[in-house]
Amino acid sequence: MKNKKKIWEGKTKRNELARKKGRMGNSQSPPPNPRFNSASRAFTPKELEDLKSLFNSLAARSQTNGQYVSSSVFQVYFGLKGPLGERMFDLATQGRKDDKLTFEDLVITKGTYVKGPNDEIEEFIYRLLDVTADEILTRSDLDSVLVNMFNHVFQLKGSQPESSSHCYMVDTFLNAATFSKDHEGRDKSMSFDDFKSWCTLVPSVKKFLSNLLVPPDPGRPGSKVPKLKYSENIDSSILLLRDEYAWHIGGALSHEELEEWKLLYHSSLNGLSFNTFLGNISNGDEPTVLIIKDREGYIFGGFASQSWERHGDFYGDMKTFLFQLYPKASIFRPTGANSNLQWCAVNFSSETIPNGIGFGGRINHFGMFLSASFDQGHTFSCTTFNSPCLSKTAKICPEVIECWGVVRKGLEQETADVVKGTVLERFKEDRHMLNLVGIANASE
Repeated sequence: MKNKKKIWEGKTKRNELARKKGRMGNSQSPPPNPRFNSASRAFTPKELEDLKSLFNSLAARSQTNGQYVSSSVFQVYFGLKGPLGERMFDLATQGRKDDKLTFEDLVITKGTYVKGPNDEIEEFIYRLLDVTADEILTRSDLDSVLVNMFNHVFQLKGSQPESSSHCYMVDTFLNAATFSKDHEGRDKSMSFDDFKSWCTLVPSVKKFLSNLLVPPDPGRPGSKVPKLKYSENIDSSILLLRDEYAWHIGGALSHEELEEWKLLYHSSLNGLSFNTFLGNISNGDEPTVLIIKDREGYIFGGFASQSWERHGDFYGDMKTFLFQLYPKASIFRPTGANSNLQWCAVNFSSETIPNGIGFGGRINHFGMFLSASFDQGHTFSCTTFNSPCLSKTAKICPEVIECWGVVRKGLEQETADVVKGTVLERFKEDRHMLNLVGIANASE
């Protein structure tokens, strides 16, 4: 009897140990995700806490008992619609196709796309553009993304362009792209190097695509469009600058320079006059956007970071750049090869100092130049901006010339106060204009 009792007690102990072992095995956590651990280290404890709060909020909206975020809730929160939103969710969920974004997914995606090194961010965006997820980035993929992008940006601004305007702008952006990767039996696709080159030409696209995981509002980087200010009695159809062009140019500017741009000069309103042009833009130190449409139908120009003042040599800084708007949208920033950035020569009699305004290159071989007669100019490829000839031919025959002033925060009232100032201040303004046209010294 005693032996049976001992055997029974032994079995009981063994069973209890087995049950404990089983419970311990079931309670063990799944193996740690190395990608999650690595991504987590990119965030501060406060940032991780905020991410967890965001995840819990979105999971509650998804009605999943806090387990995961659905695709629809994810896209609505981040303001992503259509193929771009679907592709972002697909990448964020590691392509599982289960409509379940976990907290680990969110941290890994943000860690790569927001906190990662530039090459990882660019690779993520490159994959994001492949909306068909076939690992071949085609012109059709980019077309879908650009339409999606314009819809988003201009709906936020409240000035939705017409679909024909979409097509017009999509084509100009695509015309700047290169598709060099061969595929048997298929059209060429965009390689990763092609993509990186395209991003330098259309920085507004990269800025937009780099900030998709930020709650949407008109101030989100890549979504801000300058307010174009001009007199109410001006017919907007005569203006070269449109919202889409301003968004494109703004991709190379700071957030503070995207508040308001005001029309300073238009050749159809003010005449093709160099002196009128200088008079209209001489009252401030604000940067300017100069746009030309030539008789070939090409539209291009330059951003002048410094005011237009009389010089006998090049001047300016590295914020200056050239751009194309039609039939191709491209921006060309300074390369550092030389400091030949801005040119403004007025009333010089020397043949070695051509009168007019220009950007880049060298004397008589500028990246872009308008003569003081305002009826001709030229554009050549130049190392200053690594820019090509901006028009169909090197010779420019202007049809329309337009200039906008970039109003920077806090400076508009200051400028207004000067204009309303004392007689001495008004004298200083008049003298500045005389200096600009090179005749101030003659009055002494």
